[in-house]
Amino acid sequence: QVQLVESGGGSVESGGSQRLSCAASGYTYRYNCMGWFRQAPGKEREGVALIYTGDGSTYYADSVNGRFTISQDNAKNTVYLQMNSLKPEDTGMYYCAARKNGYACRGLAQNDMDYWGKGTLVTISS
Repeated sequence: QVQLVESGGGSVESGGSQRLSCAASGYTYRYNCMGWFRQAPGKEREGVALIYTGDGSTYYADSVNGRFTISQDNAKNTVYLQMNSLKPEDTGMYYCAARKNGYACRGLAQNDMDYWGKGTLVTISS
């Protein structure tokens, strides 16, 4: 059974930094598309960043490009999201997601993702 477990959420002041982690189990970690989506209060869920664990290729939403960095630790089957220069509009529930084994990323399309974590809440205060 595939499990994606997020951690690292919490409250931080505007301009601060935070790192989210997503640990994958029951899943062939290599050569897969994994990443992060978020849902702000009252808004639809949107793609934030994806990484193809095969070659480290990354994809970012325009709103976070240059501030957020997605990375992987193959030894730990874990994907990270380093978030810097945080803004109040970054507030939301952050979800880790992954495509089925062997599928690359095709952009920030949540309909492509087959597995989802339960989410971790990130709150940015102004």
